[in-house]
Amino acid sequence: MARAIWTGVITFGLASVPVGLYTATEDHTVHFHQLQRGTADRIRNRRVNERTGEEVDSKDIVMAFEAAEGEYVVIDPDELDEIAPGRSKAIEISDFVDLADMEPVYFARTYYVAPRGKEHLKVYELLRAALAEADKAGIATFVMRGRQYLTALRAADQVLVLQTLHWADEVRDPGRELPELPSGRAGRGKELDMALQLVDALSSDWDPARYHDTYQEKVRELVKAKAEGRDIALAEEAPEATNVVDLMDVLQHSLDQARSPGSGAAQQRRKPAAESPARKSELRRMSKSELYQQASDQKLPGRSKMTRDQLIDALARAGRRGKKTAA
Repeated sequence: MARAIWTGVITFGLASVPVGLYTATEDHTVHFHQLQRGTADRIRNRRVNERTGEEVDSKDIVMAFEAAEGEYVVIDPDELDEIAPGRSKAIEISDFVDLADMEPVYFARTYYVAPRGKEHLKVYELLRAALAEADKAGIATFVMRGRQYLTALRAADQVLVLQTLHWADEVRDPGRELPELPSGRAGRGKELDMALQLVDALSSDWDPARYHDTYQEKVRELVKAKAEGRDIALAEEAPEATNVVDLMDVLQHSLDQARSPGSGAAQQRRKPAAESPARKSELRRMSKSELYQQASDQKLPGRSKMTRDQLIDALARAGRRGKKTAA
């Protein structure tokens, strides 16, 4: 059973629910130790006094802010907790925003939020269901481990998910930071039409289990091969940049490859052949409440727990089944 890394309350309006915060992801990276070259001697980091060179115990280390050169203001962790909003124990939702309006660059880390006790399940589920139905995220701030976070609280299936966000002044402006960007939009033409066809040919349903960290697999293979005294095949070089003159030919060959029945991309795709792009486009223009009403009219099972995208997919499938029945 996982342990909560933070406990407190979520507040929205005058309502509040005690919750715990749990990490939603785990690291699968291969970790290495540091050794001195030519030996089996471990290299370790130590905290040492800069003036004396002696190691300092963690209990004797305090935080300090350099107010002037050589002059420090010492801050105790308890003092930081005392000035934290809600004394570091409240996730205060200030407003609700459309999820579609939130740019991915603002998202940082993801956590699961769970109620602390069965007696709080009703209020917890009420907030989750309201966020799911409205297709919105609750924007909130809270303090954890001496740092205030801006967060987005959103609904997933059966659980509330909290995602920490970057503050506005932490997100760089690409127009100022990047050396080269297109000066205008791509105009409608054969190249764009073919690129759209390629995107469509390579489209499939989102299934995260299909994707694997092949680099970490190669790292583990390298470690095993070196331990056994074997050689390992080198990876291929990165492809060269596409020449603009050859762009149409490259797009056409890519499209032919994607459409080939024997290609890996074609075998992986699970997009139903009978799906109507026009129908899906029509559904995507509807609000979640309108989609839910259509799902209610058609008595689709499980509709109350569906996200907006799940409602769109379910209604599109229902439409295909209706056409087959009529035929």
